[in-house]
Amino acid sequence: MKKLRVRFLLFVYDKTQKLYRKYFKKKKRQWQFNEQQLLSFSEDSLGRKLGEFYKRHGFTMIPKMENHDVHHLITGCGTNFEDEIAMQFLLLGNGKINAHLLAAIVLGTLILPEYSKMYLQAYKKGKNMRPFHQWDFEALLWQNFENLKDFIQQKNIITHY
Repeated sequence: MKKLRVRFLLFVYDKTQKLYRKYFKKKKRQWQFNEQQLLSFSEDSLGRKLGEFYKRHGFTMIPKMENHDVHHLITGCGTNFEDEIAMQFLLLGNGKINAHLLAAIVLGTLILPEYSKMYLQAYKKGKNMRPFHQWDFEALLWQNFENLKDFIQQKNIITHY
């Protein structure tokens, strides 16, 4: 039964992600790197880790959606469907909001309600991270991945002098 529900979600995602890129990402340009070029970055860089992510999972870059894959690396969210929905909850907790994200959350919760506890934990995790959902990660591909990840996973702390 779960397999059928996931297939339905994949069908919906496939049909809507093209529209999402067309209408919500029309001002965004695709990155100037491909999967192979990312593998030539220094070993500890975000670029290299992203290239290895693509290679390990057999994925290719989707134009204008490259930041989404970085979000997987930064947050530690997996790539199966319930993890994809959890990542949308995490991004909501991090401050991102748009129609596509809300639709994924509503549809994902209705169709895969058995993961509601995981979704709530992901939302809380996103609230406890520095806001990163609007960052231009292409400009950060040369940065040390672990340092970047650690920085994002630390909530902004207000210091009073």
